[in-house]
Amino acid sequence: MTRSTRLARLIVGLTATVAIGIGGSLAFATAASAKTKLPKSGVETPSSGTVIETGSTLLYPLFNLWSAGYSTKYPSVTIETGGTGSGTGITDATTGLADIGASDAYLAPTQLTTTPTALNIPLAISAQLIVYNLPGITAHLTLTGSVLEQIYEGTITTWNNAAITSLNPSLTLPSIPIVTLHRADSSGDTFLFSTFLSDTNPNTWGKTLGFNTTISWPNAPGALAETGNSGMVTGCKATPGCIAYVGISYETQALQAALGYAALKNAKGQVELPSATSIAAEAAGFKKVPANGTLSLIYGKVKGGYPIVNFEYAIVNSTQTSTSTAKDIRSVLEWAINPHDGNAASYLDQVNFQPLPATVESQSLKQISTIQ
Repeated sequence: MTRSTRLARLIVGLTATVAIGIGGSLAFATAASAKTKLPKSGVETPSSGTVIETGSTLLYPLFNLWSAGYSTKYPSVTIETGGTGSGTGITDATTGLADIGASDAYLAPTQLTTTPTALNIPLAISAQLIVYNLPGITAHLTLTGSVLEQIYEGTITTWNNAAITSLNPSLTLPSIPIVTLHRADSSGDTFLFSTFLSDTNPNTWGKTLGFNTTISWPNAPGALAETGNSGMVTGCKATPGCIAYVGISYETQALQAALGYAALKNAKGQVELPSATSIAAEAAGFKKVPANGTLSLIYGKVKGGYPIVNFEYAIVNSTQTSTSTAKDIRSVLEWAINPHDGNAASYLDQVNFQPLPATVESQSLKQISTIQ
């Protein structure tokens, strides 16, 4: 498939979804080709052309910042970005319709086995907000995984339910109905939220619904489906009483829409807001990251950690159609994870992301070097 065909595929906006099932042992796809030696800058000089990226709407705002920054430094290469959802990003990257698939979800062992050239490369650390539209309530609610499970199952149906008010004794919560919002598209944010519900409720949600980029949502009263993180923010703004899960890169948009966001109880029993400190603490609590970065950072027993934290991934085929394409992809990804370039605070702070730890950056570089 030609690069022009792939670009046209993105422009017309055709979508594909992929279901990610997690289980079994982890695998690491590697290429047999020699690794590339980087210049002192840590970034390989590219050839020229267009690198096509699509996928995660959580990562989309950052990739737009990266696209502008990278092309300023390397004007011979243009990065075409697309916020189509993690599922589409994974599918398009593994089938050759895009060069880079952005995803909040890592590849399943079955995908690593059936697509042995596929890599999932950590790029940065993000988190997820639980937002709500409660007129008159400006404080951060305290919520737990158990309460969120009952809300999304439809057993807690009003905001003044005792299970919520007992967590928020200083607030007078309205009796309005709760309207749950979930993603209509194949979404890494659904993967993250359903992982949190599975980890906090292993004997109920974990056994019946599990976690995935798409799941069979329970029939909560008035439940609505929205597309993309922007759709979740817009839908929640238009729906008093709503609750939704939204990537942290949309925090500014959520606040502009007059939405609140919750503090969540972590696995240590502490109540934490999503902040730079609590996100970094949660990520740092996971000491051993596999060589391919395939690790859930959610709900670890970490002191001071916000419990819904994740790596943002680039899904890439290690075997490319040409050496120049491979070189351009390597250069873009090397620049993105370099702490002096794309992983610098000047980029990450704009979307409330955190940089990769040095050890994970090194592991990502090793994966990037196998792209040929």
